[in-house]
Amino acid sequence: MSTLLTHIAISDGKIKRSSLEVLSRMHQLANEYGHDTEAVIIDEQPSQYVDEVAKYGASTIYTIENPIFKNHRNTPLLKALSAVMDEANPYIFGFGSTEGTKDILGALAANQDAAVLSDVSEFDLIDDGISATRPVMAAKILSENEAHGDQILVSVRSGSYDLNESQTDAETVNIDFSIDEDKIQSTLREIIGADSDKIDLSEAETIVAAGRGAKDEEGQDLINELASTLNAGIGASRALTEAGVMDPSLQIGQTGKVVSPQLYIAVGISGAIQHVAGMANSKVIVAINKDPDAPIFDIADYGIVGDLYKVLPPFIEELKTIKS
Repeated sequence: MSTLLTHIAISDGKIKRSSLEVLSRMHQLANEYGHDTEAVIIDEQPSQYVDEVAKYGASTIYTIENPIFKNHRNTPLLKALSAVMDEANPYIFGFGSTEGTKDILGALAANQDAAVLSDVSEFDLIDDGISATRPVMAAKILSENEAHGDQILVSVRSGSYDLNESQTDAETVNIDFSIDEDKIQSTLREIIGADSDKIDLSEAETIVAAGRGAKDEEGQDLINELASTLNAGIGASRALTEAGVMDPSLQIGQTGKVVSPQLYIAVGISGAIQHVAGMANSKVIVAINKDPDAPIFDIADYGIVGDLYKVLPPFIEELKTIKS
């Protein structure tokens, strides 16, 4: 019997949904193949998250507590994760594919002499390792990969798996950890917080994304109203962020964020390959564009050919009627 371990990422005092998705998948595999499901929480106050993590099948939850983890810093996190691997000796160590994970996964694999597969959309156990599917070339190609070894790290795209609760009476194990801050070569100078009113795109279940067609004030007002009605996150194409219409942090695509919401509404977006790379794994895609030949319709589950200024107002009103 081996250990399937999941890193539980914390952001702004909340567990990242992508971590719980990975934990749900790990628990499913553990039940199928007869392994143990375990998790680790690294934070300044990890105990406050234990009960929530126990809902998703972890029989053992490791915690590392230190004030230095108030904010994401690569060196302390890398050392803490290495300590966890030494303690738990996981066969598979799973992560949500977050910006923080991308920073440290390769270094952790090198430190622990472990195999690694990153940014996958599916994974399964095989006789001596794991197999995984990874979207490449703007998600136009699915790359089939395998990793073998005594320890394997895998990061999984957000939205790849559903959350499945399976309450356990988890054992909590605290791992002693200390680090000399004077020996950390990088220094945290400043944290520039995102707009607190905006929904985190990586965690959003619904996203309304605006393209060049919605670049004026009226278009932006309609986008904001639609997003507010659906309690959705707001995204943007590269054209809008480069024009200064929307904040660069909202850009979705090859040079922006990669998202996998349950519902993605593309408004006035043509569907260039660079944008599609960031949203092709969305569960349901709705496209609104006045050009019937726009490439976005090739990947859309539902399409509306029409002027967004004529389509959105009655669409929003109907949604409000349904909600009321």
